[in-house]
Amino acid sequence: MKIVITGSLGNISRPLATELVQKGHEVIIVSSKPERQKEIEALGGTAAIGTMTDPAFLSRTFKGADAIYIMEALGQNAFFDHNVNVMDAITEIGNAYKQAIEQSGVKRVVHLSSIGAHMSEGNGLLKFHYEVEQILNALPADVSLATLRPVGFYYNMLAFIPTIKTQGTIIANYGGDDKEPWVSPLDIAAVAAEELVKPFTGRNVRYIASDEASPNEVAQILGNAIGKPDLKWTVIPDEQLLNGLLEAGMNPDTAKGYVAMNASRRGGVLYEDYYRNRPVLGNVKLTDYAREFEKAFHQN
Repeated sequence: MKIVITGSLGNISRPLATELVQKGHEVIIVSSKPERQKEIEALGGTAAIGTMTDPAFLSRTFKGADAIYIMEALGQNAFFDHNVNVMDAITEIGNAYKQAIEQSGVKRVVHLSSIGAHMSEGNGLLKFHYEVEQILNALPADVSLATLRPVGFYYNMLAFIPTIKTQGTIIANYGGDDKEPWVSPLDIAAVAAEELVKPFTGRNVRYIASDEASPNEVAQILGNAIGKPDLKWTVIPDEQLLNGLLEAGMNPDTAKGYVAMNASRRGGVLYEDYYRNRPVLGNVKLTDYAREFEKAFHQN
């Protein structure tokens, strides 16, 4: 099969491309960075250098593909750029994808969305995933669309490191003993690879998770991994978290969306649809990720 992958050589796209190449597929990898070309070719793929916001480039790249994998991403530190409206920037990418899919004639699309994309309100920053899903669901009926909704990424836990080091605790505006789902990019890549090569029609949604653990269990597992067995998870008010993000320089609108996103985790609101459509859990468990966390903790 000829398969196009967006996301350059990121945490999901790299293992996804690697698996598809190893299984004999022709893989075209979209990257905005020309310097990635040699690395892409060394992996066994073909580089397509351009941007996610350029529908003409995307259309040329998608043309003739048996299936495509699309995801939305902004540049590094975009959340701290006061000139970037995250909602507008992400929906621009979604519209470019829709236009390119229609112009290219590609008929099988696997889209990386997110937990919370079933909610039009009350999901904070995750609302942009809802908006992009609506854009893509407006594609012609003869375009088959598989929507992947992974839960919170393990590597988002790296954001806990600064307060663990400075205050000896994990700090967030949610917490407690209610279990939450988490996911490894490797398990997302495995599901994406499966969806890209299997026959499917219509519109399908699939959640992806690797493990389920409460915030307090997360603190215990990470604490044991880094040699701090008494590590605790401390819950602070929304306003306190917002002020901390603003002091750190985050875009005010993005900061408000981030706080609201985390607030939707309280009481399980964010996960209601996930539990109605609970997936089989993947292979990479939190205890596996804790070894990576430990390395990052001691490197910083």
